[in-house]
Amino acid sequence: MTVAELLDALWCAYAAATPQAARIHRLLTERGEVIRHDCIALRTFGLSGTGAGIGIDALARPFEALGWRPRDRYRTRDRQVRARYWQHADAATPKLVISELVVEELSDDAQAAIGALVDSAPPGPCERGDLPWPARPWSVTHATYRALLAESEHAAWFAAFGFRVHHFTVDVGSLCTFPDLEALDAFLIEHGERLDDRGGAIKGSRAEWLERSATRPDLVPVEFADATVRAPTGTYEFARRYRLPSGELFHGFVPAIADRVLSI
Repeated sequence: MTVAELLDALWCAYAAATPQAARIHRLLTERGEVIRHDCIALRTFGLSGTGAGIGIDALARPFEALGWRPRDRYRTRDRQVRARYWQHADAATPKLVISELVVEELSDDAQAAIGALVDSAPPGPCERGDLPWPARPWSVTHATYRALLAESEHAAWFAAFGFRVHHFTVDVGSLCTFPDLEALDAFLIEHGERLDDRGGAIKGSRAEWLERSATRPDLVPVEFADATVRAPTGTYEFARRYRLPSGELFHGFVPAIADRVLSI
């Protein structure tokens, strides 16, 4: 699989499960924009010492084989989540962000539920050659989903959706018809899209070299083991990067912004 084939497959699976992304992509394309993505984000469980092989390092291997190289690490302050990002040698290729839930920091009940899900999955899900996986590798009940949601949105989302991309992020700096992120956000709101305004619609600032905003997730039907229930899917996000005093474009992620972004 080539980089282009991988990104196309990831986008198709993501857009099918995230209707707003397809709507916004079409809206911007009809305006004449050629959309370039800044990054893609995946989620997983971090299970130390279990040999489950689904943590950050395992999930990153197929991407590293295609040229993504590891960069900085991050840790949210109070959401039991750690993350890392990868950058490709080709600057036009989106960065990769993988966040994993630090499972051992959850309650005993949540740890047991997550352990049961992972134990029921086929061995070595990250060793498969057909990335991206079309569905989660386990069956989960709606009751388990709700119990996990009470402790961690990250845990509940990954239990329900598995290895799907949680969000693609549009590179706002590459857009031609919007002078800034505020103008893009206003355009999206004008066309009926809902933005996540918790803590302000725009996270970060020019002084931090990065601004980000995101949609509120759609509710989509999810087939649980015991019922089909509408649940929040992924988001579509937007990032505006600025140049450092050196003149180089800032490529990393601001910890304070990451704390908010990785928690939704």
